[in-house]
Amino acid sequence: ATRAPLVRHAERPAFADLVPPGEAAAHARALLAPLGTVPALAETLRAWLSLHGSWDRTAVALSVHRNTVRQRVARCAALLGTDLDDPDVRMELWFALRHLRG
Repeated sequence: ATRAPLVRHAERPAFADLVPPGEAAAHARALLAPLGTVPALAETLRAWLSLHGSWDRTAVALSVHRNTVRQRVARCAALLGTDLDDPDVRMELWFALRHLRG
């Protein structure tokens, strides 16, 4: 009745399918802009999120000391002005990092 476009899902529906890739990438760039000058921060955040917040596993994956991971993740939280203990924040950052990767 509203003549709104029909949303179609891929074979395996995902939330990421609901946002056009260009818009998702633009949102990701804006959200993660504070990390832009230090590539190691985004890399560490991506690894840390992918490993479910494990300091030790992230340190091994990145070949750095676990305290380095802690410092980088704390710096990410400060630069982004967000609480990384919040699962909603983690989810949004994960989707943003996935869209930046390409």
